[in-house]
Amino acid sequence: MGLSEAVAPELPYLRRYARAITGSQALGDAAVRATLEALLEEPAEFDINSPARLELYRIFHRLWKPETLSELAPLGDVGNLTPRMRQSLLLASVEGFSVGETSRILDTPLEQISTELDQARILIANHLASDVLVIEDEAIIALHIQSIVKSLGHNVVGVARTSAEAVAIAREKSPELVLADISLADGSSGIDAVKEILSEMDVPVIFVTAFPERLLTGERPEPTYLITKPFEPVMLTATIAQALLVHREQSSQRAAAA
Repeated sequence: MGLSEAVAPELPYLRRYARAITGSQALGDAAVRATLEALLEEPAEFDINSPARLELYRIFHRLWKPETLSELAPLGDVGNLTPRMRQSLLLASVEGFSVGETSRILDTPLEQISTELDQARILIANHLASDVLVIEDEAIIALHIQSIVKSLGHNVVGVARTSAEAVAIAREKSPELVLADISLADGSSGIDAVKEILSEMDVPVIFVTAFPERLLTGERPEPTYLITKPFEPVMLTATIAQALLVHREQSSQRAAAA
């Protein structure tokens, strides 16, 4: 199997990861393009004896370095959650890599990765509480999401089954985070609900859907945070943490600049 054939199936996952870790569709996609360009120039960097997915992420991290957060306004204790902690958390919890594989991808000792993962989970549990709006029309799934969100210390301000309900709750409660499905009870769209909410307030959105292809069409701005159903609780946990951290840092940076 050639390099392109080995890498191609893994690109959607790397794009998802890159968007989440950078907090931006544009930055994430640019980082993935840079990785592919580097591979084309230096294909020998790719270890054909290792799993293709692991090698792709490893090379991505050799090339991409997070911007410094030192100029941001203080975020309290959660500011101690370093870029590598976040990377480790997303690699292990969202992308499904083992601690050993995460260690190889980040070129960091396994014991250090394991320790930092534990520290990251404690910091997240203690310092990232927020008000969350859930947009989901399936009652069982909505309850599952609520249970996970509440177990993390967040407050669910409402559960909307339609686009109109979602917009109304958002206007009334001003959530700090939105978790949204695409297809809603009355045939309305979670995409439309999110679009209207974002036109009125600045809030991070995580799409949780069984139909990710409807969001990855290239015809509209694609989501920074996307989780495919069915999902594991740790996947939602890590993505919520990253979305809130990035949004709070960006808000802090804008406030400092102002």
